[in-house]
Amino acid sequence: MRVSARGALLSATCSSLAAASCSLPFDVRESSIDGIHNALLTGLSTCRDIVSSFIARIEEFNPTVNAIISLNPNALDVADDLDARIASGNTTGALFCVPILLKDNFDAFGMPTTGGCRALADLHPCRDAPTVAAFKDAGAVILGKSNLHELALEGISVSSQGGQTINAYDQTRTPGGSSGGTGAAVAASFSVFGTGTDTVNSLRSPASANNLFSFRPTWGLISRAGVIPCGYTQDTVGAIGRSVKDLAVAMTVMASVGYDPADNSTSLIPPELLGKDFSASVHGGTLEGKRLGLVLGFQNFTDTPETTPVNDAMANMISLLQAAGAEVVNVTDSVYNATALIADTDVQQHEFRQLIDEYLGQPNLAGTFPRSFFELYEETEDFLVIPGQYGYIDTAIHGSTTNTTYLTKHRTIRNLVLKLHSTFQELELDALIYPQQKNLVVKLGSPSQSGRNGILAAVTGVPVVVVPAGFSSPTEDAPVGVPIGMEILGLPWTEDKLLNIARHVSELAPMRRMPPFAKRSVEVTQRYESVPVITPNTDNISPNYPLGRIRA
Repeated sequence: MRVSARGALLSATCSSLAAASCSLPFDVRESSIDGIHNALLTGLSTCRDIVSSFIARIEEFNPTVNAIISLNPNALDVADDLDARIASGNTTGALFCVPILLKDNFDAFGMPTTGGCRALADLHPCRDAPTVAAFKDAGAVILGKSNLHELALEGISVSSQGGQTINAYDQTRTPGGSSGGTGAAVAASFSVFGTGTDTVNSLRSPASANNLFSFRPTWGLISRAGVIPCGYTQDTVGAIGRSVKDLAVAMTVMASVGYDPADNSTSLIPPELLGKDFSASVHGGTLEGKRLGLVLGFQNFTDTPETTPVNDAMANMISLLQAAGAEVVNVTDSVYNATALIADTDVQQHEFRQLIDEYLGQPNLAGTFPRSFFELYEETEDFLVIPGQYGYIDTAIHGSTTNTTYLTKHRTIRNLVLKLHSTFQELELDALIYPQQKNLVVKLGSPSQSGRNGILAAVTGVPVVVVPAGFSSPTEDAPVGVPIGMEILGLPWTEDKLLNIARHVSELAPMRRMPPFAKRSVEVTQRYESVPVITPNTDNISPNYPLGRIRA
C-alpha cells in the first residue's frame, strides 16, 4: 500500500457507505476519543477512513520503531460494520470506532497471542480476554498486537517474535517495558491508546520513556483473565495513552468487567466502584491544598548525564505544583528504596512456572505450541531470555510458592503495606510522587532496564497514574530530548483522585510532544481492500541477547 505526505494528490476512491459522498481526510496524529467521535458524527470522516489512516501510519513508520507484531485481519470489516451502524443511527459505545492496540499477551479471538515468543506463534485463543470483549462491546476497533519484552519478563522490550522495539524519541534507546511496543506505537500515533500489563513497571516504564500517560489500577479492579501471566501477586492490566481523559475512558471500559470468576482478585472490588464512570473523575477539583509526598529515596542525586535530567525535571515539577497551591512533603523513610524492595519483595519468579503452565495448558487455546514451562524452555530454542533474566528462570525452575524465601517475602510485603498506609496517615497525604525511573531510559543492548521505581505499587497493590514530567536536553540522537515521567501513587481504590490530580498536572505542565520522526502526516492514496501484513524486524536483536538460552 503506497502512502504519501500531506499535499500529495488523493488518487484513489475514498471509502464510503453506499450512496455516501467522499469524506474529507481526518488527520489521526495525536487524535483523541473525542476527536474521532466528532469526525464521525459530523460526517468529516468514516470509520473505514479513520482505521485506514492508522494502518497507513503503521506501514509508514513502524519500520523505525518496530512496535507492531501483527495487525488484525478483520479491522477493516469491523470498521465497515461500524459505518453501517452510523447509517442506521446506532452509534452507542464509549469507544465507538476508536482504534486501539493490544499488547501481545492479551487474548483476542482471530489473532495469535504470542507473548513475543516465537515458540508461541501458533497459539490461537478461542475467545477474547474479558477486557478485550469489553473493548469490543464498547465499539473499539482492535487494530493489532504490539511488541513487548518477551513474556513481559523485563523492560528492554525485545522478543524473539517481535525483535527489538525502539524508543520513539531517541533511536539509540529502548522504549521501556515490558509494554514497550504499546508505548512506542501510541507515541507515534499508531492508535488512540493501547493496553499493557504491569507486574513491576511494565505499564509505567514505557509511558515514562515515550512521553505518555498510563495507569496501573488497584490490584483486583480489572480482570486479568485471558492475559499471559507473570505472577498472581503482582500482575495487573491497564492502558497507555496520550491524555488523561482517554485513559479514564479506557479504565472505565476495562473495569466494567467487574467481578470475574476467572480472576478471584476481582472479588475485592468495592460495590460503589462496580460500573463506575472514571471519566467523570477528570472534571472539577484543584491542586490547591493537596498534600503530595515526594519520595526522596526514589531519586539518584548523583550528578551524571543520565540522572541529572531526571532530577531537574522533578525539581521543575515540584516548583509548578507548589505554585499551584499543592504542598510537597519530603518522604525520607529508608524503607522506600526501590533496589532493596526488589530484592526483598518481588515474588513473581516464584509464581511464574505454575501460572504459565496453567495458561499454556488451557483447552481453549488452539494451535501447535509448547503446553508447559519446561516444554517451552527445555524442548525448544524458539525463545529469548536476556542474560540478566537467567536467574529469574532458574528461580522459576527450582522455586515454588511453598519455599521459605517466598513466604518470607510475603511477610515483608504485608509489613510494607502497613508502612505505606502509615505514611499516608502520619503525613496526611493525598498521594506520593516520584520519578518513574531514576535515570533516563537505558540504551539499546543494555543488560537491564535499571533504575525504575515501580516495585512499591507492584507489591502493595495500590494504584498509580504516570504523567509526562519533562525531557532531557536535546541531542543529535534525541532532537527534543529523552522523555521523563512522574508517578502519582495513591491508596487502594483511589483511581478517581489520582486521575483528577493527573489531569491538573497535565494542564499545569503540558509536556506532550510528538516524536520528530513521526510528525509527518500520511495520506491513504488507495483504498485498502484488505489489512496488510506487518513483518516485525527480528534482525535488530542485540548480540548481547542470544536466543534459545536460559543459562550462561
